[in-house]
Amino acid sequence: MPELRQNVATREWVVIATERAKRPENFVSPEHALTESRPAHVADCPFCPGNEHMTEPPILSIDDGVGWALRIVPNKFPALSSNAGVERSFCGIERRMAGFGFHEVLVESRQHNTTTALLSDLEVVRLLFAFRKRGKALAEDSRLMMVIYFKNHGPSAGTSLAHPHCQLIGVPVVPHTVRARLQDALAYFDEHGSCAFCDMWRQELEAGARVIVAGKHCLSFIPFAALSPFHIWIVPTRHMPLFTQATNAEIEDLAEVLRVTLAKLYHGLRDPDFNFAIRNAPTHEGTSRSFHWYISIVPKVSKMAGFEVGTGMFINPSLPERSAEFLRNVALPSGGAYAIDGPPRRNGSRS
Repeated sequence: MPELRQNVATREWVVIATERAKRPENFVSPEHALTESRPAHVADCPFCPGNEHMTEPPILSIDDGVGWALRIVPNKFPALSSNAGVERSFCGIERRMAGFGFHEVLVESRQHNTTTALLSDLEVVRLLFAFRKRGKALAEDSRLMMVIYFKNHGPSAGTSLAHPHCQLIGVPVVPHTVRARLQDALAYFDEHGSCAFCDMWRQELEAGARVIVAGKHCLSFIPFAALSPFHIWIVPTRHMPLFTQATNAEIEDLAEVLRVTLAKLYHGLRDPDFNFAIRNAPTHEGTSRSFHWYISIVPKVSKMAGFEVGTGMFINPSLPERSAEFLRNVALPSGGAYAIDGPPRRNGSRS
């Protein structure tokens, strides 16, 4: 029997279409070429070593003793311009402002044929540390209201360059969906006296059915009302509205949980295209007791259709519990890079 489920943090309803539900393995694309099958270096790739002249000088560069290990550079084709003003104009229904903002690219590795799922824990720690450092620097600009951190992996996720990279965008406004989530989180706090996201991770950990990986400081799970197949949240277990408030220990744990979660998608679903984003509060909401940052990972294994466009409500043709069980059982390659492979313990420690 089909079921309607609601996410208590976002108030979004989703249709869990049990009558048309697919088995988790049905979302694997056998013909999909793996990232690791690409060449390690591409002569005309602007992000490959030796082609540094094809990008702007780095804003941030981390060296590993062999060469640069990670670089942040201005986007060559930015969505927003740091040279624009922030003036607003109003004329009837026409409201506009100059396209001010910052748009930067974080190049994750020298290797062309890798992705976050295939990096070492140290490399993912570097990535998240760089995100945090740049996020803090951008937040000091009083003209910016939000910093958005995200990654597009694969053509259907919107990537135009195959070399592994993430992006940061600083914007001078608070997007409508963020405002709505802030309001929904506040409404939950007013009604229950607690943070919806804190309640979610605790209850998900206790139930266990939708958990993928439990770290010391964060939890990876498929929400009860996941909007699409294998839609994953990674939520820190300490209440924080802003990603930049995470400690070094929390970042290190997050790096391991994020990498293992993505590795399970990579090996379990054969390297699906996906987007991930850090769902963050506006920079001025750092003391919010109701909003809680988290990472959302959305594999591109299903498509939006007329119902979704017309209602904003999604139909999910997979059961979150079965999808999470499938990912928990994905066996990862042996070795230190996958040290926390396996199902989580309910007390939050690694198995």
